Amino acid sequence: MPLQQVAAAEEDVETVTRAIEQHQPDCVCVELDEQRYQALKDPNRWEKLNIIQIVKAGQVPFLMANLALASFQKRMGLQTGVKPGEELAAAAQTAEDNGIEVALVDRNIRITLLRAWRKTGLWKKLNLVATLFAGMFEKTELDEQELANLRQSDNLSSMLEEMGELLPEVKEILVDERDAWMSHHIQQASGDKILAVVGAAHIPGIKRCLQNPVASEKIDEMGIIPPKPTISKVMPWLIPGVVIAMFIVGFFFGDRSRLLDAASAWVIANGTLSAIGAIIACGHPLTIIAAFIAAPLTSLNPTIGAGMVTGLVQAFVAPPTVKDMEQVADDIATTSGWWRNRVTRVLLVFFLSSLGSAIGTFVAFGWLKDLL
Repeated sequence: MPLQQVAAAEEDVETVTRAIEQHQPDCVCVELDEQRYQALKDPNRWEKLNIIQIVKAGQVPFLMANLALASFQKRMGLQTGVKPGEELAAAAQTAEDNGIEVALVDRNIRITLLRAWRKTGLWKKLNLVATLFAGMFEKTELDEQELANLRQSDNLSSMLEEMGELLPEVKEILVDERDAWMSHHIQQASGDKILAVVGAAHIPGIKRCLQNPVASEKIDEMGIIPPKPTISKVMPWLIPGVVIAMFIVGFFFGDRSRLLDAASAWVIANGTLSAIGAIIACGHPLTIIAAFIAAPLTSLNPTIGAGMVTGLVQAFVAPPTVKDMEQVADDIATTSGWWRNRVTRVLLVFFLSSLGSAIGTFVAFGWLKDLL
């Protein structure tokens, strides 16, 4: 099966368009999944975002990961002069205009991120979160050579490769598995003449996998989200259980006069640090109060977190406007935009108040050991 390869954004969108029109392949394979493809086709997608439903459904972490990647893409697009995903969207649109079949060959980004998350230990998880969070606000100035290199690759691939370099243990999931996944689906594309539009960084890996195909069973396994490790299931129940047990033991066998001090320590540590997180996120005063009240209680309830309460309060008292919805894609490109836009501010309130509550739990736990 002849395979024509075009590096995404090699010079500009015209290169991709010209290659498709020149080669007239039977099928054009594009480095996109269905979710990213629909997002590129619908520039007004943010206007349909229901932030309250996202908070209630517990989807804020995944949305923030997507926005972190989108933020990186947006900033790189501003420097390279190429709108993120523009060459990929152009490839799909040109193929459709010419009556050519389009195959979306990349793995769903949610599966990629969850596989990376579930297959790493706690310390590497923290590194992954830090990398994503830093990616939201990093201001990287690129020289001409670096700009030229970026024009040779898809921005999303650049972000995932950067994470792969910082976290070698997850590089296999972020990069190598996607190479194998895309090569497999390119081989499955219909027709005798296939043109693949992918990031240049993926070409060596895809070529290697085309020459030495990965078994179908292995590819199927790459599309499965691993179950949560046992420790992740147990920990949310273990810590509240231990804390409650400490209060019970203190009541029956300890100095009861110190129980009030212990309860105050729990409330102050959890509530104060969660409220500080809400303050850093520029939350509404009612959100800050809600953080202080909710954190000590939600820390003892594994089914609901402080961020869910604060996120909902923030969304109700300072709901995103139509303008906020329209400008999300632009605002995530700057640090100030994350705080200025009411959509992303809800997400920051959720994340930072949750982080404050988590830190507060461990601080309070240390105090309780001395008091009870």
